[in-house]
Amino acid sequence: MTAKHDKRSNVNLAEVAEAAGVSKMTASRVMRNVSGFSEDTREKVLREASRLGYVPNRIAAAFGSEQTSSIIGVSVPYLSSNLFGAVLDSTNDALAKLGYQTMIGAHENSAQTEEVWIRNILSWRPAGLILSGHTHTKNTRELLKAHGVPVAEIWNLNTSPIDMSVGFNHFDSGQEMGLYILSKGYRRIGYVGAEAAAPGLGTLRRKGFLSALAGAGIQCASEEILNDRAGFYAGFYGTENILARDQNLDAIYYQDDAMAIGGIFYCQAQGMNVPGDIGIAGWGSMEAASILPQRLTTTVVSTQALGKTAAEALIARIRGEAVEDVTITPTRLVPGNTI
Repeated sequence: MTAKHDKRSNVNLAEVAEAAGVSKMTASRVMRNVSGFSEDTREKVLREASRLGYVPNRIAAAFGSEQTSSIIGVSVPYLSSNLFGAVLDSTNDALAKLGYQTMIGAHENSAQTEEVWIRNILSWRPAGLILSGHTHTKNTRELLKAHGVPVAEIWNLNTSPIDMSVGFNHFDSGQEMGLYILSKGYRRIGYVGAEAAAPGLGTLRRKGFLSALAGAGIQCASEEILNDRAGFYAGFYGTENILARDQNLDAIYYQDDAMAIGGIFYCQAQGMNVPGDIGIAGWGSMEAASILPQRLTTTVVSTQALGKTAAEALIARIRGEAVEDVTITPTRLVPGNTI
């Protein structure tokens, strides 16, 4: 004889409300983390929901209502990026503490890919979006305006954001490093960067760096812009390429720390002394830079602060609270032993 399994029906919200001694509407507001109830009520509802094994049906809520969900869409250039990985960690942590979940996408520096992702994510009726950079297609801007979803643009500082901007002043940090390199007596200075598919988020740092040189009446001696992703290997062979063209360079500024570390490895492999034969500077305070035999000259940025600030600002906007349209996350030049 085959034993029958006792199938227990899914617990619904009405049962949770009854167990907690509140109305279904109040229980719903608690589960959606919407204001309008006391802390005591919140604890009772969550306690009973946990005891009964209640799990909200987020998909049904999204498709059965025009109300926003607890989903926040987060788009970055690459999931493999160390810098954006840290941003995602801090963003996800901050949003989770506020009762929201993330749906993550990677646009690979393509505004068209980002547009497709945004169209898809909007079908889930997200509570808000966090987008890396401020280069979007015209269709994307019109789409976001039509839906009226709160948007936080991060990484690049945007003085005319779609909604709000939380970012670093990349131009100023690049300019600051350019002036610092000049102050150390370097004059034949090169630049190595990588822009896969489309101009990426390091473009403004390069412009700031070139501005510093131009202000001193100096041209960038040579540039190597690779059609590749920034990384150790790109920095290694980018340095090989630029030095093959100009062996007289006395310093190189790199798009980020990973590329600068790759540059250091190449120079050391060629028997060159850093900074005796050539100076090297990066950007981003990458963790690996802290364990080099020589401390890398770089610009320290707090990706954790950026992600947390963006998440909290977006949720404040969703809740109707006053939020600054533009928030600058500070950067700091840290002199090392490579310049």
